[in-house]
Amino acid sequence: MNDINARSRHMAPEEPIDCSSLGLAAAAAAIRGGEITSEAFTAALLRRARTFAELNAFITINEAAVLEAARDADKARAAGSAATLLGVPLGVKDSYLTKGLPTSLGLDSLAHFVPREDADAVAAIKRAGALVFGKNNLVEMSYGLTGHNARYGQVKNPHARDRVSGGSSSGSAAAVAAGLVPASLGGDTVGSIRVPASFCGVVGFKPTTGRWPRQGVAPISHTLDTTGAFARSVEDCVLLDQVVTGEQAAEFSDRDYDLKGARLAFAPRQFLDLVDSEVESRFREVVRRLQYAGAEIVEVNLGDDFNALVQTATWGIFAHETMGAISEFLRRHDIPTTFEAIYEGLKPQLRQAWEHIVLPGGAGAISAEAHQTALNVTRPEIQRRLDTAFVACGAQVILQPTTPCTAPLIDERATVHIAGQDVSYLALANHTVSASSVGLPGVSLPVGRSRAGLPIGLELDAPLGSDRTLLVFARKIEGALGAAPTAI
Repeated sequence: MNDINARSRHMAPEEPIDCSSLGLAAAAAAIRGGEITSEAFTAALLRRARTFAELNAFITINEAAVLEAARDADKARAAGSAATLLGVPLGVKDSYLTKGLPTSLGLDSLAHFVPREDADAVAAIKRAGALVFGKNNLVEMSYGLTGHNARYGQVKNPHARDRVSGGSSSGSAAAVAAGLVPASLGGDTVGSIRVPASFCGVVGFKPTTGRWPRQGVAPISHTLDTTGAFARSVEDCVLLDQVVTGEQAAEFSDRDYDLKGARLAFAPRQFLDLVDSEVESRFREVVRRLQYAGAEIVEVNLGDDFNALVQTATWGIFAHETMGAISEFLRRHDIPTTFEAIYEGLKPQLRQAWEHIVLPGGAGAISAEAHQTALNVTRPEIQRRLDTAFVACGAQVILQPTTPCTAPLIDERATVHIAGQDVSYLALANHTVSASSVGLPGVSLPVGRSRAGLPIGLELDAPLGSDRTLLVFARKIEGALGAAPTAI
């Protein structure tokens, strides 16, 4: 981890700041109000990051640079700046280009690549005064769900070091859960924000596909990719959404915690088919609590073939678009490598997967005709099924367990044990993939822990473009269910 174990000679004096519990909005308000300085807050986070370096949540932290940026933020405040995120350090997944700070995409070959530009989302948080604290660890090329990286190490779950963090935005989730940063940017194609959010016990927000800018972020699929965020509360996700999109956030009132009149759907035949009993029990308890809080719960059936339609179409699109999307990204941003070089340098199991489903002619690759069928026939049918809940039943959101199990053991990376069955680790995205298939916005909320102390997540999905409505309902549900579990 670059510079993480070396104290800068410019380190601010240590101040007793409980940085691990200070969320994004609270930290921003405290710095703007002069209760704390950005320098002191940043120094406290750096000390904490060194203490928990074993989590492998970060690939790069330039301590001297982030402290200098914090001092500049304090000078800007003294000069009258009241920028929304002034002086608040955020994590950034290492698939985002960051000007002047190495961007590896999770690859050994790009360990020293320093972009000349920021990804659009990074530029947005910087304009709001935020600091890039460091670059979060990730699965190579964002191609995985467990958090394993051959070059930079397995990201460990802050709740249990022998458990996976989830992926591909593994370090982003772990860093927020461990209190190393108040929030972090991640990316989601089939579940890469929501799966690690569920496993690490934080809030993970996947906007409607295309709502947040994707320019300057290493892609997998132009159809499915979206940028998004991790935070410790829905309020903080609302703030980030405001910053990145430029839309003014609505003011919340006490009524925003009232679930009376809310109409929520769930589809047990589709989303409780392969689920650990403890996760299902917690989900059903959450549903009962929401009913008690005044929500109307509507049970829907999306069709016996719904999961098959979603899985086949979405994974096919995912793999078919990878080669073209990555090749274009490398050319557009003058990144000193090629798709072929990346493929040759992948860890063996990932290289075999690309050979099977990504390379043209691979045994599992879909044809151009099948890709078009998935886009033009299957996706509209999936949307039609979801409209059963949103339109015909009048539901504002669909509820489901975010993941079918709690975080698996690190030793179970290839095959995981769910509901008495040994299945592929791809099953970790069985629930998140449905929103991704048609670009719906989704939020994963922490809703308690298992008997082993592992977080359990609840996913809320909403109609296309209804991100603000989704966040309002997520805030209501968060309020009804209580605070998230803290990790360390």
